[in-house]
Amino acid sequence: MRIEQLECLAAVVRLGSMRAASEALHMSQPALSETIRNLEREFGLTLLDRRRTGATISATGGELLPYITDVLESIDRLRAAADDQHRSSRMIRIGTVNAATVPLLAPALVEFRAAQPNTQVEVVNTQQADIHRLLLDGGLDLGLVNLMDGDDVAPDLETVELFRGRAVLCCRTDSPLARHTSIRPAQLLSEPFIAMRSGYLMHRYVHRLFRDSNPALSYSTDGAEMGKLMVAQGLGVTVLPDYSIVGDPLERAGLITYRLLETDDATVILVVQRRRTRHLPAAVRRLQNILLTLAAQYRADRQAG
Repeated sequence: MRIEQLECLAAVVRLGSMRAASEALHMSQPALSETIRNLEREFGLTLLDRRRTGATISATGGELLPYITDVLESIDRLRAAADDQHRSSRMIRIGTVNAATVPLLAPALVEFRAAQPNTQVEVVNTQQADIHRLLLDGGLDLGLVNLMDGDDVAPDLETVELFRGRAVLCCRTDSPLARHTSIRPAQLLSEPFIAMRSGYLMHRYVHRLFRDSNPALSYSTDGAEMGKLMVAQGLGVTVLPDYSIVGDPLERAGLITYRLLETDDATVILVVQRRRTRHLPAAVRRLQNILLTLAAQYRADRQAG
């Protein structure tokens, strides 16, 4: 018995005639008829009732049809899983809100390339909502996003916490604010402020931080990387997770620094997300495991420090 024989039988049942099925399958009617007769001989059963008005499933065939359908659906799932494995062995797409690039994402990519040099990795910088949509649609394999305590997560996504940090002030090292060890939110209201655009968690966090007040002058931008560059250029200050600043090239060069915010509500959580599936491609699993391992090392280093 071959899968093609079951697919031919299912097509005849679905379309109601040999002619329609042969056209859909791009094969001649005699070839289609012979394929199904070979299947009937192998089973020792009559599966179709053939009349001039068309072909219908026989009583015996009707009893077997659910099993045939299950087999074909399983084959479809197998082919889809194989396609995912093949695609992901050649390219992985990971979405990020530009969080923890230096301590996590960049070293993970270096380690992944060493382990799997023939697999390309595309990093997509975008907002959290876009990452969720692309994960569910299959446009991304993994997503790195920030959350706050109490945030809901999509039930169709598997979410694993990587590590926790604090929202902190990011400013130039020569800023008067850098002279303080900690900053009150009210001190920022008179400073030019660089806000993340709506759709980023830091946008939501800053609204919570300032409550009904707003800085005197503000800019808006996409993502932490551009925000840090604008701070380094002296355009203002911003609020970011500490893990998006510590070790950044601009911080190591002495251009930007960070200070704690005097608030009890500063926890930010970095998570990795993917669509729930029973068949995770091996390359995606490898990259996710690398992220988890590096995140565990990052947590251990911070506790030790």
